[in-house]
Parts: sequence; C-alpha cells; structure tokens
Amino acid sequence: MHSNKQADNVIHEDQLLNFLVNRLDEEVPLSLANNAEITAEDIYEVLVGACADGTSVSTLCASSKNAPAANTILYHLRTKLEPERLERVANTLLRKDLDQLLSEQVEVCVDLHLRPYYGDEDETDGIYHSQAKRGTTAFHAYAILYARVTNKRFTLAVRRLEDGDTASSVLAEFLGVLDGLDFSVKAVYLDREFYDSKCLTVLQAHNHAYVMPIVRWGKAIKQELSEGWSRVIQHELTGKLDGHSWTVEFPVYIDCTYQNGRYDEHGVARHGYAADAPFIDTPRDARYHYAKRFGIEASYRLSEQSIATTSTQDPVVRLLYVVVSLLLQNVWRYLHWEFVATPRRGGRRLWSWSFKEFINMVRRAAWTALTVRRAVPANRPPDDRFHR
Repeated sequence: MHSNKQADNVIHEDQLLNFLVNRLDEEVPLSLANNAEITAEDIYEVLVGACADGTSVSTLCASSKNAPAANTILYHLRTKLEPERLERVANTLLRKDLDQLLSEQVEVCVDLHLRPYYGDEDETDGIYHSQAKRGTTAFHAYAILYARVTNKRFTLAVRRLEDGDTASSVLAEFLGVLDGLDFSVKAVYLDREFYDSKCLTVLQAHNHAYVMPIVRWGKAIKQELSEGWSRVIQHELTGKLDGHSWTVEFPVYIDCTYQNGRYDEHGVARHGYAADAPFIDTPRDARYHYAKRFGIEASYRLSEQSIATTSTQDPVVRLLYVVVSLLLQNVWRYLHWEFVATPRRGGRRLWSWSFKEFINMVRRAAWTALTVRRAVPANRPPDDRFHR
C-alpha cells in the first residue's frame, strides 16, 4: 500500500542557498586576490539573494548588516569576468546534472530574448538592434537554447547577442552544442526571427527535424495565406552571400481555423509553418506541435520573477544576472525531481513545490545570511494601533 509519508529527510532553505552558491563558486571562479576583503562566496550569496528578491545588489546590500559593500561586489563582477569566458562556463554551469533528467531523445527550442534598452544612444557597447518593440530598437539581447521534456524546460546554453550577430550564426553555434551532447534531437522549434534562407540551409545541413512560423515575405506567400483552406505547399527562399545566391526549398503547412468575426471577412485565420519532421503530416499537426513551444514564454515569466534589477550597462554583469536567473529554474527542476519527488512504480510522484515557493525559500535564506533589516527607525514609539 502506498504511503503518503514523503520522506525522512528535509531540505532547509539555507541549504538551498548553499547549493546555489557552491555551484556558482565551482563553475564561475572569480580569482580574487588573497588579501581581498570578500570571497567569491560572499559575492554569489548577494547575487543569488538579489535575483531571488527581484531587487538590485545595491538595494539588498544597503538594507543588510552583514552584506559587503555593493560597489565592491560590482567592481569584482566587472573586472574578473570576460564575456566569452563567462558564456563558456555559464553553459557548463547550466547543464550540470541535467544528463539524468533528459531522455535519450528531446525536443529543443531556440529563442531570442530581448530586454529593452532605453539608455544613452552613445553608450551602446554590447547592445543589439532589432525591430521596434516596447518603444525602442535597442536591446540587451540573448539567444537561449532549451530542452523540453514532458512540458519541463531546461536551459542548455545562453549566448549574448551584439550587432553583427545573425540568426543563422547563432543557430549554427547552438546546433554544434547539441551535436556534443548525449541525446538525440527529436525536433528543433524556432521563433520567426530564424525564418530565413541561411537558417533553413543550416537546419537541412544538420538534418534536424524543425518547425517554425513563416514570415509573410513576398507576393506569392501573402497570396497563399489570404485564400484557400488548410494545405501543404512547397515554398522557396533565395539567399545571397558574397555575391553568390542560392535557393532553399521547404514545405509550408498552412493551417486554417474558422473564427467568426475575427481576421478576414470570412472569419478564417491562416497560419503558415515551415516544417520538416516525420511526425508532422498535416497543417493541424504543425500548429499543434509548434504551440507546445509556447512553454518558453512561461520560462520568461519565471525569469522575470527571479532576476536582479540593475541600472548598469556592463554587458558581462547583465549576462551574469540572466545566467543566475536561468540557473535558479534549472536547479529548482533538478532538486524537485532528484530530491523532492518520490520514486514509485509507474514514475515518480512529484510533490507540490512551486517555483514561487522555491524562490521565497532562497530569498528568506539570503535575508537571514545577510541579516536584512527587519525593522525601520521611528521618531516616536509605536502606539496602540501597532499592538493586538
């Protein structure tokens, strides 16, 4: 008979903080001088606390008795990390322990994450320019590679984007990362920024199944998407490089749904997907499988709950904050499966432990470790309204 007793052991919130700080300290060494006032562990304790708290390093330090000076922490983060090295060690950090959670065949998603930049036009070192979104064309931009296993997302790699980076160069780099990992790729899901001739050529060269929405470029595809019912067509895009041009041909699945009063005058919504995968036979298949990718947006919502705020434009510091935010999600999923879930026949029982609860536990542990202020000065004693 199955018992509802969960386990003889517990993980305390201070142990969660230790786990995160240890992992950062092991994989992202800061090489501080022997006579430095603080240790890398001190820095990472504040950094994890600020991400869990959704506040800035400066704010957290200012309200804590035992925290180092914020300027000291930020100085070390700015001077001890180079962008390329941070990206390299960050990807090792993010993938640690994931092998046992990923199946032999996984679906992967590649996405661009744009965080708006509203700063000085002259100070755009490390800034990525793209189409206008939320009132700006300048962004702190990151390409992120995820694995998706039974609706759980694990970040495998992150890369900072700058002007000059192209979708195809990022995609080729990420597909190279996948080639070095111990699982096979069932399919690659991409957002519309990757719809171009070079990316499609890269995908075909790597022989990966893929699905992505198309962009309405040119009269022919606009015409196809303005009439008719669900169908599959062959389409082609022409690319140019160093004066040479080539054409890439691929299937487009046009899925039509009837939605009265919306879209065109007949209430038909048409969506086109560039797709080449053995499990996609119909336009409805393409729409269904691509829709599963939207779990990515849930990852962003979790990231927004768990990233330190900052006014610094230093691209390395900002990348580190993004990495720690993604690390929090990976560690939560790893600990949830490996320690909190109960093994049983037919699969593990995942006991309830939401990301919000995990983040709150890490936040409280950081507050305790740093002795965050729990009272504020008052110019007179609290009166009866403060007692019960």
